[in-house]
Amino acid sequence: MPIVEVHILEGYDANEKKRLGHALTKAIKFVVSAVPEAITVMLHEMTPDQYFRGGEMRKPAAALTDPKELVLSFLNSMQDRDLDTARSLLGEGFVMQFPGAEPMFELDELLAWAAPRYQRVAKSYDGVDAWQGDGDAAVVYCRGTLSGEWLDGIAFDSIRFIDRFEVLDNKITRQDVWNDIAEVKLKA
Repeated sequence: MPIVEVHILEGYDANEKKRLGHALTKAIKFVVSAVPEAITVMLHEMTPDQYFRGGEMRKPAAALTDPKELVLSFLNSMQDRDLDTARSLLGEGFVMQFPGAEPMFELDELLAWAAPRYQRVAKSYDGVDAWQGDGDAAVVYCRGTLSGEWLDGIAFDSIRFIDRFEVLDNKITRQDVWNDIAEVKLKA
């Protein structure tokens, strides 16, 4: 039965501590064959005056936004065409890659690329998974189906998609998209 003890500075709210406990449990489960109920995570809070680094008292680092929530906020903003909010969630050097397209760096490029393909598109999610990648970025996968209208007004639905995102410092830096929209369009 794995037991993990973590010392943190006071200042994190209950939701942030819950996220930390959940993430640590998942990290242990990734390596050790144990059911979650057999994994114990203990958070020991310390007041800032009990912690010194480099001989100086330190404040706790701010908790990061849940990368799943950040990505879903971006996707919902894009679907609602709230481009200002969507842009505010993108980091420096953001790049997106869609099937059959050159890499795009601006949301306006995506809108121009999509304009001759369909009138509108919406996503329904079967799942959203996030974890810390091998580098500094968190990785988020969204999977589900697309629905919407072709240019001629005919509705489509149940088109599979997977989106992969990289999130660094509370900003989306990369989006890779895979879907079956071209295959479905050929049959339409």
